[in-house]
Amino acid sequence: MHIFSLILMTTFAAQAQEGWEAGVWGGGSWYFGDLNTTLDLSKPGLAGGIFARYNFNERLCFKFTGNVGKVQADDADSRNIFEQARNLSFESRVMDGTAEFEFNFLRYEHGSKDAFFTPYLAGGLTIHNFDPMTEYEGELVALQPLGTEGQFIGEEYKLTKVGLAYGGGFKISLSYEWSLDLFVSARNLATDYLDDVSGVYADPEDIEQFHGELAAELSDRSIDVLNVSAAEISAPGRQRGDASNNDTYVYAGLTLLYYFGDLKCPTYGSRKRRK
Repeated sequence: MHIFSLILMTTFAAQAQEGWEAGVWGGGSWYFGDLNTTLDLSKPGLAGGIFARYNFNERLCFKFTGNVGKVQADDADSRNIFEQARNLSFESRVMDGTAEFEFNFLRYEHGSKDAFFTPYLAGGLTIHNFDPMTEYEGELVALQPLGTEGQFIGEEYKLTKVGLAYGGGFKISLSYEWSLDLFVSARNLATDYLDDVSGVYADPEDIEQFHGELAAELSDRSIDVLNVSAAEISAPGRQRGDASNNDTYVYAGLTLLYYFGDLKCPTYGSRKRRK
């Protein structure tokens, strides 16, 4: 509550510098979830998008972004022997449209010699779409239609969801028109199936009955690793993922922005009365 009050006070106290800026960004994307439990950053995917920001004043902004990236993970890269034995992997294209408020910690003005940089925080909502796939016999196979955790036909998880967006960055004005924005932005998803892994192993016979042999094959890809047997890992009812924590993906990148100039509100003065 105190932070919200501070933002409001700063907003009304700051000298207005209204205006739109727009640009493009490029960078990387990372996934964190059941197939990456150790926050491993070694497998980034390419990412990029478009960016539009409205500056209410020197402290408060509202931005819209359209983003696309790739996320991926593989149990073979894990240091956990049980995850190695689980032997699952996935990759997915992620797309989202995101709206966030930004708060500048320092006074920020385009083209200023004094207030030309600031760190900032951002938060808002995102609508995202994903489509987990895995490699099987040299080809990528879409996992969601296969019901790999025993979902019935028509009850598979949704591929489009709403989530929370939050992050921060550092912006610097190069001139009145041009600026750079270095940022990190996370998507806290309302699903645990970005990686197609969440709950427990289902009976492979049930999966094959409803979704076919390929679905049963891809639901359980466990292997023997040291003293951990595949049969022990994938028995029906055994844990396949952790449903208590939803998945997350993160963008990090650099944005080049063009500022279109101050937008001044019309001034309404007293008009001369007609005689």
